[in-house]
Amino acid sequence: LLLIPLVLLHRRHRGRRTPPFSLLVVAGSGGHTTEILRLLSCLSESYSPRHYVLADSDKMSEAKIRSFEQKRAETFSESQFSLDRIPRSREVRQSWISSVLTTLHSILYSLPLTYKRKPDLILCNGPGTCVPVCLSAFLLGLLRIKRTIIVYVESICRVETLSLSGKILYYFSDYFIVQWPDLKKKYPKSVYLGRIV
Repeated sequence: LLLIPLVLLHRRHRGRRTPPFSLLVVAGSGGHTTEILRLLSCLSESYSPRHYVLADSDKMSEAKIRSFEQKRAETFSESQFSLDRIPRSREVRQSWISSVLTTLHSILYSLPLTYKRKPDLILCNGPGTCVPVCLSAFLLGLLRIKRTIIVYVESICRVETLSLSGKILYYFSDYFIVQWPDLKKKYPKSVYLGRIV
């Protein structure tokens, strides 16, 4: 899965840059963090440093990430990671109108963070927090400040319809991965790889 963007990055920067590749990972409450950490467990040490972004009200994800990184450090001694927090862009069952305002608020925090980290690759899988982060990275690319590859992996629980984050980022991601064939039929830009988490 993640060799595709790696190959593209290598081609684009051939002669100018060698790995490692800076990776920004958007974690989310609930099963999102568990799924994203399963994906990360397959990555080599070339994906370093890893910058995690979580919602400011998400306490459980931080513990999971620290535990994951502690185990990873046993294998890769040069392992580097950071944790950053931004305001949550949308609460569960929050109204659409207020969601627009809270998402704009979250984008204001995401822009300087994305500019500071300047990741080569963003990996996310559906928490609402990923929308402002990916939009900020997309904007930095439009302004020619930093081009970041965005890989969106729709959650395994999404069988027939996309999440709200997926419906938005379908148009902004470089690679949109789905885990069920029905979604591939409905969204032709997506890449169906079967179950990957």
